Amino acid sequence: MAVPLSDLTSMPEPQQVYAADGTRLATYTWGELDAPVVVAVHGFASNARDNWVLTGWVRELTRAGYRVLAIDQRGHGHSEKPHQPEDYRIRTLATDVETVMDTYLVDDAFYLGYSLGARVGWEVVRDLPQRIGRAVLGGVPDGIPLARLDLEQVRAYIADGTPVSDQTTQNYIALTERVPGNDLRALVALAEGMRASGTIDPDPADAPTRAILFATGSKDAIIEGSRALASAAPDARFFEIPNRNHFNAPGSRDFKEAAVAFLAEG
Repeated sequence: MAVPLSDLTSMPEPQQVYAADGTRLATYTWGELDAPVVVAVHGFASNARDNWVLTGWVRELTRAGYRVLAIDQRGHGHSEKPHQPEDYRIRTLATDVETVMDTYLVDDAFYLGYSLGARVGWEVVRDLPQRIGRAVLGGVPDGIPLARLDLEQVRAYIADGTPVSDQTTQNYIALTERVPGNDLRALVALAEGMRASGTIDPDPADAPTRAILFATGSKDAIIEGSRALASAAPDARFFEIPNRNHFNAPGSRDFKEAAVAFLAEG
């Protein structure tokens, strides 16, 4: 059955799911109820609408016969936005996704994640190999999560508008302020929570075993780290997204076509 274009460019009302710690998570679905499910998890300072609807992913996936289950991660979109770093550990974010799958009674699915969502996906695929058939991890960074973000400069900016001099941090703030409803204090707490261990993360020595497509923009500063993670995973391939950086890669048609073709192999 064809889905009206307007249904794929507007957002349905969010369905609320409660995480293990009581945090309220906003979720959305598109497509036929009995279709194969793609769980879609967005990046840092984005949300389901920004990452997957406005870029055409929901349209392409539903046309290809999938049901899309998208999540506003905690701290983003219409989900709750705690301000405490301990609410944003990587294990907490991964468990949120698993809780949403359980609530929707999704026993098996494909996983689609970008940036932070891809980092979370590394954990989810490793945790649930019997439930995730294939995964697409776009723009997944290696090393300490969000290490390039200068938190002291962001705090000063929040406190009294002190100008931010670090270019990478400027880019993150611009991304945050571009998306309506973002809470910069919550996103600083997220960065602190994910960086709390100070260790290299994700660990290439403990890579997921399921089939994974890693995809990163050719102009993205993290591309070599993403390649290294792809090389460490036992059943993975790497796709270089032509002429894209970290912030505009989700809109790439080449990326969408490569991902849909990869999922179809499953």
